[in-house]
Amino acid sequence: MLTGAAWLYAGLAIVVALFQAALALGAPWGHLAMGGLHPGRFPPALRIAAFLQGALILFLAVVVLGRAGLVEPRPPNWLFTVAIAVTGVTTVLNLITRSIPERRLWGPVTLVMFVCVLRVAAG
Repeated sequence: MLTGAAWLYAGLAIVVALFQAALALGAPWGHLAMGGLHPGRFPPALRIAAFLQGALILFLAVVVLGRAGLVEPRPPNWLFTVAIAVTGVTTVLNLITRSIPERRLWGPVTLVMFVCVLRVAAG
């Protein structure tokens, strides 16, 4: 179950990263990200932010996989603590956003990711 939770986290992280990459490349899905404040295509600064967010989530997925013993070398414990914190904050923000489409799409996704990272934390 531990490895399943880690792989599920990583799979969902890939989905999120691909979405962020699409935003960075100009996909008109701004209503589904960053509170829906920029519907349509993101301006250049937010495209860079989307790219960085995608890279961060992929990095966190590697950290979670490492904590589960699925990739080497295993990351230091503090990095796993960062993964838990970032996933938790992201979950809360996606669940409370004013953007209903964003809340409906990313709220459940990040909630599942948070449950997965907590499962990995529990060992």
